[in-house]
Amino acid sequence: MATMNVSLPAEMMAFVEAEVSGGDYASASEVVRDALRLLRRERAAEQERIAILRREIQLGLDDAEAGRLSRISVAEIAEQVAARHRE
Repeated sequence: MATMNVSLPAEMMAFVEAEVSGGDYASASEVVRDALRLLRRERAAEQERIAILRREIQLGLDDAEAGRLSRISVAEIAEQVAARHRE
């Protein structure tokens, strides 16, 4: 495994040390690896959300081009989207 030295602010260093001393991790390296895995998952999820939004926008543009328009307000659309994501 490759080695890398990283500088951390005191607050982050204290957090890493607390995670290790609390027994959740065997070493600071494990804490950093876990944090990077989490960051990777979050970025992938964000990219997926962006891709979904782009597809939805394109569907809306396609509908508008085809003359399929709706007379509901932006607030009503927002509520429909929020309701769909709560399901």
